[in-house]
Amino acid sequence: MATVKVTFTLDQMTIARLREAAERLAKPKSEVVREAIHDYYERVGKLSERERLRMLGVFDQVVPQIPSRPASQVDRELQALRQARRAGGRRSVKQ
Repeated sequence: MATVKVTFTLDQMTIARLREAAERLAKPKSEVVREAIHDYYERVGKLSERERLRMLGVFDQVVPQIPSRPASQVDRELQALRQARRAGGRRSVKQ
């Protein structure tokens, strides 16, 4: 794999963590950075475990609230809503 030399500006805490990770893993710092970027890239756009659990909780709350009724009843309700919107919705009496 061809490599390109780049320069980054990092804070002291990040440098210390990078140095410690490289020592623990017995790998060059550049390899630790490459692996970290690869791992981060794989997670971009995906939900964290916390977000996933929160959304599943919301799903579990909402799904039981969905009324179970025949599709024909839902269709009639939607048709009534559409007709009301076309007619201008509710009309209030001006005083």
